[in-house]
Amino acid sequence: MNKLLGFFELKHSGLPTIKWNEFNNNIVFDDKKLWTIRSAVYQGDDLNLPRKVGANAKDAWEFANNLSGELRDKGIVIYYPYFIAEKSGTLEVKSNEIIIEAVKEDLWNMVTYSDRDVTLRYIGDKLITDGNPDFLSEKEIEELLSNINTIKRLFRDEITEGKSILLEWSFAYDCNFKKQAVGEKYLVFYEARTV
Repeated sequence: MNKLLGFFELKHSGLPTIKWNEFNNNIVFDDKKLWTIRSAVYQGDDLNLPRKVGANAKDAWEFANNLSGELRDKGIVIYYPYFIAEKSGTLEVKSNEIIIEAVKEDLWNMVTYSDRDVTLRYIGDKLITDGNPDFLSEKEIEELLSNINTIKRLFRDEITEGKSILLEWSFAYDCNFKKQAVGEKYLVFYEARTV
């Protein structure tokens, strides 16, 4: 499963996910919000694809429109309201193991700078912790783990084939135009793929 299929799987999964839509040049972005623009290709390498994060309406539209022209029939451009991440990470689900990795703030800190605050590895009833064991609260860990049954049901075939499912997540806040947090913190998944 590539990034594109992961977007669609998550959208209809029942998991807490980003509310993305596919871009077309008739879209009008609300200028009272900031936006995230991402892309996914139908085939081929789908890592490190162009993206724009936290852009105002004008810049987001221009970037999305240009990217859409570049991709043409090779993929899609999606958009969703920008959010502020307090903690982010990955959740890897295998048939007999669950791995949670977490980092402060944005997932790019893990991906770009190889930062990591904690790894929690569940093998059966055994927990192996590497890093700061207090980084994630019990409530946050429970919230992440509460989605495991849904993930295993959704991706049953892939897991049965011996693959693992890797999901990207954040504990996040909505934000205003000035990148200030608004409302209550929530868990959101925004990418899923097989590895």
